[in-house]
Amino acid sequence: MPYVSRLADGAIDGLYEQLQEGVAEEFLPDDDPSLGAFRDASPEVSSVSARQFRLMLRRTGLLDAVKAWVAQQDGETQDAFEYSGTFVKESPMMAAGFAAMGFAEQEIDQFFAAAASL
Repeated sequence: MPYVSRLADGAIDGLYEQLQEGVAEEFLPDDDPSLGAFRDASPEVSSVSARQFRLMLRRTGLLDAVKAWVAQQDGETQDAFEYSGTFVKESPMMAAGFAAMGFAEQEIDQFFAAAASL
């Protein structure tokens, strides 16, 4: 039966497999071939805060280009860009904006993942 060992501060110290005889041995993800595709996968980011989104635009040098694109859009899109607290990757505004900036799907995923770390 697997169990987790934690340090005093709550951080995970190790994942172990308890044997029937009462002796514990270390159990690592590499020991379980069924975890293959998930071993190095990071969770997909589907939304970020407005602050994270705008910081990422600034850091990638896209803020002015995006503001110019938004200024040419309808009032609802302009309001959404200006006043949204969260930017959702799958929203129509995001799809249109990223397409206008020439982003491929993988680049959008990378943008959101990087923004989530800010």
